[in-house]
Amino acid sequence: MMNKARFMIRATLKPILLACTLAASSAVFANTPLPNETNAVSVGTVNCTTSTCHGAVTPWDGSNVLQNEYTTWSRLDPHARAYHTLLTDQSKRIAEKLGLKQGAHNAKECLDCHAHNPTQKLRGERFDITDGVNCEGCHGPAEKWIKSHTVEGTTHADNVKNGLFPTSNPREQARMCLSCHQGSESKPMTHRIMGAGHPRISFELDTFNSIVPAHWRVDDDYRKRKGTPDNIKIWALGQGIAVEELLTHLLDPKRGRDGLFPELVLFDCHACHHPMSKDQYSSRTGVGPGRIRLNDSNMLMMRALVNVVDASGSKAFNDQVVKLHQAVSDGKGDAMMEARKLLEDVRRYNKQFENRSFTNTDLQGVMKALITEAGSGVFSDYAGAEQAYMAISSIATGLSKRGALANAKEVNVKLAALRKTLANDEKYRPADFQKELLNLRNAAFVQVK
Repeated sequence: MMNKARFMIRATLKPILLACTLAASSAVFANTPLPNETNAVSVGTVNCTTSTCHGAVTPWDGSNVLQNEYTTWSRLDPHARAYHTLLTDQSKRIAEKLGLKQGAHNAKECLDCHAHNPTQKLRGERFDITDGVNCEGCHGPAEKWIKSHTVEGTTHADNVKNGLFPTSNPREQARMCLSCHQGSESKPMTHRIMGAGHPRISFELDTFNSIVPAHWRVDDDYRKRKGTPDNIKIWALGQGIAVEELLTHLLDPKRGRDGLFPELVLFDCHACHHPMSKDQYSSRTGVGPGRIRLNDSNMLMMRALVNVVDASGSKAFNDQVVKLHQAVSDGKGDAMMEARKLLEDVRRYNKQFENRSFTNTDLQGVMKALITEAGSGVFSDYAGAEQAYMAISSIATGLSKRGALANAKEVNVKLAALRKTLANDEKYRPADFQKELLNLRNAAFVQVK
């Protein structure tokens, strides 16, 4: 994984009119098996590479798809090089520390996220593990849909029934991306892996979608088949599904523990990993000093969302988050019970996010909630500040695309200044971030139509 502090440098609005990269599908594909969880055969990326399929050098005229999707992925997309990361000296050192004698490039723990890694019996004769996170790693093993998806009259829903993963559905896309970029039951990320030298994992769905080169074209045909793009819904569900996964992980008696300790990958890295001389304690979670804290960066984003979709219930949601923090860190209550209560709330709100068409007023409300948190010390932790920056960038993009942000240029300048305060997670100063966040306030609020 690329260190997010470096990756994020490219993620400011480019300019603010970023293309929205995934669509909100009108169809509902509830909990479709992830590409690594199906029993279908992966036939291999090579089957998509001819110039008459998806390997053209330039887009075709008159085609309802670009035809150069493979070319874009192989040349420009970091996912295409994910396997080769496992051959670096850094990966070799990580594997050695973890006792992976077969090497990172042969270890399931590494291949599950740095490649599409079906079992041997589910690999077709043309399958190549070195392709990394390939076409089937996101779109699903192609055994049952590779032929039918080109047949005239076949719908997107037909393809999904045949095993195509619905990447255009925000909820399902969030589940798929987070399964690697955060970890899942079938692809767990652990503190042991991080301790062996893996870079800190940080992810926000809409921002990363905007960075990855698009290999699709949103036109009338696309909208007819898959729905109209909604980058704010993608951001919202990315946050909500991330909280779902964290709580599910915490509640799992196997995944949630590592020997005598809880699984520390669920906690805020910088609560422990900071110089002893650095005084950074904040009472915002209601947890006393000297205690490890759950990584609540996505919960902070959800709080802003809940404040918009259910203002009357926002206090109860926040109170439940605090109860969980206190139960986990201070032993004030039953942590598993509080986690189950919060998970129930999160799932209920995620359904609301999925079904809601976010208005300009909604977006302004979320942005205002995040910016006005600056004076309350909420962003004392780097992870929360990082998520807030990416959230504000996504929301500003959404408003600008709708013609509802008159002074996009000024907002862009303020966002660039905000991003600079996040350039180094180990040198992060909350006061600097909060100062720039307040500087952004006038540009963001006064100019919203």
